[in-house]
Amino acid sequence: MPEILAGSQDAQDARFGVVVSRFNEPVTERLLAGALEALAARGADMDRVTVARCPGAVEIPLVARKLAGTGSYDAIICLGAVIRGETPHFEAVCHAASCGAARTALDLGLPVSFGVLTTDTAAQALARSGGEKGNKGADAAEAAIEMVNLLRDVERL
Repeated sequence: MPEILAGSQDAQDARFGVVVSRFNEPVTERLLAGALEALAARGADMDRVTVARCPGAVEIPLVARKLAGTGSYDAIICLGAVIRGETPHFEAVCHAASCGAARTALDLGLPVSFGVLTTDTAAQALARSGGEKGNKGADAAEAAIEMVNLLRDVERL
């Protein structure tokens, strides 16, 4: 039988940085609440969670990278909401946020989960931030917890 590694949902021994944008705050505050609830429900010590607020989604990767670079965190959770407008600006913002977060994870070898909504309408964003489509902030926190534990298992090999 092959050895199978799968991260658990135990957040007790981990420290998390959460980067949340203020732009589209009615949505991002719901994402943040979902992420914090998920961390607490899985045993995270909330005194070991840092929330950093930034202006918008484009700024998320820089803050995530700075937090990750401190060596104080086991994972970074990125939260934001980009809602399509009438111009191509939407694509540029989405690309900057997603590529920047992924680059931070790969460059620093640290889990960076991406809970930045990219939706066509505000209604879609609300549905995904605690509405009928769940809470993608909670999903991002759960992904971060799982990745912390999976990477710990990999490092033990």
